[in-house]
Amino acid sequence: MTASTVPALRPLTLGPHQVWPPVVLAPMAGITNVGFRRLCREQGGGIYVCEMITTRALVERNPKTLRMIAFGDDERPRSLQLYGTDPEVTAAAVRIVVERNLADHIDLNFGCPVPKVTRRGGGAALPWRRRLFARLVTAAVAAASPAGVPVTVKMRKGIDDDHLTYVEAGLAAQEAGVAAVALHGRTAAQRYSGTADWDAIATLKQALDVPVLGNGDIWEADDALRMVAHTGVDGVVIGRGCLGRPWLFADLEAAFNGRPERRMPTLGEVALTMRRHAELLVDQFVAGARNPTRGERDGCTDFRKHVAWYLKGFPVGGELRRSLAMIESLAQLDDLLGKLDPAEPFPVTALGQPRGRTNSPGKVFLPDGWLASRDDDTVPEGAEMDDSGG
Repeated sequence: MTASTVPALRPLTLGPHQVWPPVVLAPMAGITNVGFRRLCREQGGGIYVCEMITTRALVERNPKTLRMIAFGDDERPRSLQLYGTDPEVTAAAVRIVVERNLADHIDLNFGCPVPKVTRRGGGAALPWRRRLFARLVTAAVAAASPAGVPVTVKMRKGIDDDHLTYVEAGLAAQEAGVAAVALHGRTAAQRYSGTADWDAIATLKQALDVPVLGNGDIWEADDALRMVAHTGVDGVVIGRGCLGRPWLFADLEAAFNGRPERRMPTLGEVALTMRRHAELLVDQFVAGARNPTRGERDGCTDFRKHVAWYLKGFPVGGELRRSLAMIESLAQLDDLLGKLDPAEPFPVTALGQPRGRTNSPGKVFLPDGWLASRDDDTVPEGAEMDDSGG
């Protein structure tokens, strides 16, 4: 798609916030912490959502959860995703966010397909219980609206192809007063397999008046333009596509502004980005540690998971890859990065390829009798999780 055929878009409006380009970083457990979000924000504009926070853990003031709710001093708007299954607990959590000024935007998670979540009736399973879903979203919006904090929802098409919920849930969320709805074009049963259904995203866009965001299979900036052209969405949500490629947000900003440039960094430039990422993580962990040495080690340990994503497609030997994935200090990282060939060109074969989790379809674990009644609004017993992440 050329610059002359870029779909016409306006800034994404979320309450008082005008977002350009209309790009959202999806919350990813263990990934979208302060350091990673800053690295991405240095590349381009958008909304960068922190890791998922469970409502029960927030209400009970779980120390780990409170540490996860951290934003950079210049991070605006501050975006927080909440996971919950109980309308009253969710409302209480939203009130804490509002009263303590913890975030400027709240997203509600109805898209997680992880078994430990769906077997409790949460995440992608919850919209099937339409009355419970409506109660929960309504409670969140009511708690947030007096402070002018916009609430959005992120969901999947449904549990599986025989139990689709996305249009009905989108209409219910709109009726409850959400600022936008994001749809991942897969069912919970698909997990991260197959191809995202952009036609379903287009169907939802046609059904709603509030902004609709599309999520799924955006590996390159031009994929985002194609999604907008195909579906008419008001913006895009980026998940796995940015793993090991934070410069994707620079490409997205250029694409939405009609510019043709796309980054294909050499291995030397990738190494500089890796060093910056590790440095930001170390800064984050040192700030929260009593012992700076322990903080550096923890930051480097957190960085390890990113190594394979950064080096995807590059001809880097297995021993060097393994060593990079075992670093304990920035000095060690510097030494190993110095062994890379800085002139090695970006592997074009890696363009447009899936990144991160690419699993097979599977059974969706649900509470006993979950599918029997769509109008049962009882909160599933034991559904509320007291730890964050998912």
